[in-house]
This record gives sequence, structure tokens and C-alpha cells, in this order.
Amino acid sequence: MLACPLCQAPLAQLDNGVACAAGHRFDRARQGYLNLLPVQHKNSRDPGDNQAMVEARRDFLDAGHYAPVAKRLAELAAERAPRSWLDIGCGEGYYTAQLAQALPEAEGFALDISREAVKRACRRSPQVTWMVASMARVPLQADSCDFIASVFSPLDWQEAKRLLAPGGGLMRVGPTSGHLMQLRQMLYDEVRPYADDKHLALVPDGMHHAHGEVLEFTLALAEPKARADLLAMTPHGWRASAEKRAQVIGQAEPFTVTVSMRYDYFVRQD
Repeated sequence: MLACPLCQAPLAQLDNGVACAAGHRFDRARQGYLNLLPVQHKNSRDPGDNQAMVEARRDFLDAGHYAPVAKRLAELAAERAPRSWLDIGCGEGYYTAQLAQALPEAEGFALDISREAVKRACRRSPQVTWMVASMARVPLQADSCDFIASVFSPLDWQEAKRLLAPGGGLMRVGPTSGHLMQLRQMLYDEVRPYADDKHLALVPDGMHHAHGEVLEFTLALAEPKARADLLAMTPHGWRASAEKRAQVIGQAEPFTVTVSMRYDYFVRQD
């Protein structure tokens, strides 16, 4: 299923990496992932989330705060019983590991543009093919995926459609307008509402919105570290003032916040 990021030819497994018939070779890192992001496809030296953001997200997720989000994603994936799946924008692999556990017989792939994220992700599920790669140039063959997960991740819709086999589907998980509302109210003088269904207008022809649901629950974050990690893994960690962030982290009472996610599933019909 792997495709060369330089010439799109199939990649064959070698002793310690992969190569195409044209001679383009990509070695496997000692951690186990494949670096399929050629230097000419990078917009910076180290694109994607940096080490601090990756570690904050890892610590927050591993503490179980978003466990219901991952559990529901795994349930929805298992209901569709794909033979092959891809987590696109996998980050440090928390949701990917849940998918791998729910789909033990399927062939799993995961990618992120952040090398720091993938280095940590590949420790979670050795059976998954982990890749550092661009979401705009996914190194997989066309029509190769039965299921794609996109969780809190930017998405190239045309690329996702190219990857999906006919009848396959993409599960997009993202925040509703009410997500982390209490946190946003503490950080900003004015909380502007936003449309959480804008992505529906971007869906290409030939893909059908087959399922939608919302998951909501409340978190009580008693520990300052959990609040600091939540800030660091979201845009609020750099958008809000240092003073406001310090107030959130240092307040004496447990900080209660609403988690609100929407799950949208799109099926390729042509």
C-alpha cells in the first residue's frame, strides 16, 4: 500500500526500510517509523508540533482526560470493520493505539508531519506502520484505505478522497462551538462563537455525510499540571495572555470544563 513520496511508485520492504523501483530509498528510524517526508516537501526545518506541545498532549491524554473521546472513536471504527485504516494527523498516537486495539485484524497506518510526535507514537503499537509524512501528500496508494480517522487535525479533503476505496469512509472528530467554553471564558474578555460545521461545505463531490453525532462530558481538573498541559496542547497556550494562563493554572479550586466533540462520517460513493 505504501507509495513513494517522490514518484508515487509502490514501495517495497527492505531490511531496514523501503524503496521504489526508481531507486528512492527511505530508511526506518531506530524507533520504528518511516520518514517519508522529503526535505523539498517541508515548509520548515522541523514542521509540526514541537517537543513541548507533544509531551504536554501525551501527558494529558495518558492521564485519561479524553478517554471517552477515544473510546467512542474506536467503537465507531469497529462497527465499520475495515480491512485497512489510516490515522491522518496521528500526533503522539493516543487515538491511533485505541484504533489498533479495536481493529486487531486490519492493516493500520498512521502519519504526522511532526517527527517529535511520531517518535513517541510508534512506541504505542508496533503493529501499526508509523510514518512522518505530509497530510497533503500521503505516501499511500489511491483507493487503498477502507477507513480514515482525522482527530483534531487539518484535512486535505481531495487527498482523503483519493486514499479511500469506494465504499470506504472518513471519520472526522473535532470540537463543537461549546468545547472548553469555561476555559475560553476565563482566558478571553470576549468569547466569539464559531460555526463548527464549516467543514461540511468542503466535502468533495462523491462523498456522502452518512453519520453525525455529538459527545459531551465534564472534566474536573484538580491538578495544576493537567491545566497547564491542556493549555499547552491547544492554541490557547499561545493566544491567551500569560497572566490569564497563570490564573487558570494556579486557581485553588478544581477547574471544571466541558468537553464537546462532534463525529462526522463521510462515505466515498464513486
